[in-house]
Amino acid sequence: MIRLGTRGSALAVAQADLIAALIDDEVEIVRVETSGDRGQIGDKGRFVKEIEDALLADRIDLAVHSAKDVPGELPEGLAIAGVPERADPRDALCGAESIEALTEGAVVGTASLRRRSQLLALRPDLDVREVRGNVDTRLGKLADGEYGALVLAAAGLARLGRAEGTPIPEDVMTPAPGQGCLALETRAGDGEARAVAEGITNRAALVELTAERAVVTTLEATCDTPVGARARLDGDRLALDAYAGRPDGSAWMRDALEGPAAEPAALGRELAGRMLQAGARSMLG
Repeated sequence: MIRLGTRGSALAVAQADLIAALIDDEVEIVRVETSGDRGQIGDKGRFVKEIEDALLADRIDLAVHSAKDVPGELPEGLAIAGVPERADPRDALCGAESIEALTEGAVVGTASLRRRSQLLALRPDLDVREVRGNVDTRLGKLADGEYGALVLAAAGLARLGRAEGTPIPEDVMTPAPGQGCLALETRAGDGEARAVAEGITNRAALVELTAERAVVTTLEATCDTPVGARARLDGDRLALDAYAGRPDGSAWMRDALEGPAAEPAALGRELAGRMLQAGARSMLG
């Protein structure tokens, strides 16, 4: 029996169900309320801390997270042991066909500073406002006319069976590091749980996530730093793109690098290092 820990939101439970279906063993899904679920504002770690506490206390064996919610530095004694096949990493625009098609001054909702930064870099005329709540709540606000459009993760929409949203090309909006990936976290010394996680791991997803997380840690990014990163594995080569900007979109930079797939973390550190040398720190605060 594998005890699989997850948040209790509809999307988190849908993701846990996907993982449970992949595991060749009996699975008990354990729902854990996090400070993020209680409305606490702060770093993205608010969505994983209580689940990590449950791992460390041996109340669960394996945690499933949206990889983009996992901070770059993990608590001592824990490790990311697996990454299943990646879903669509792109952002999706709901309420309009494209960013260019939005009317002047349109109200666009997002809870992400990364999305805000890139929207305003493209369209300074937009009225970008914060929107909170689960996917259904946000789409309800769009339907009620509170927003002219929303930007959500394409993967989240797909996992909930929602048909809304037009994917935004990655050269227009760089996705969040790890977007579309699920990260399976275990206790570092739990060989049985690690073996389960490794058994359902997709190599391409793991390599890409490793490079993207290296960008995050090198830039010392948090939820308050508008950073995007997207790696693409092609055979034994890995291409990596990254974005950093100010929340208001008034200054930003993009950079890209290609290297051997065997060293994804080194590639991420190198690209982030180049961005720091070019002045990324001044944008990220």
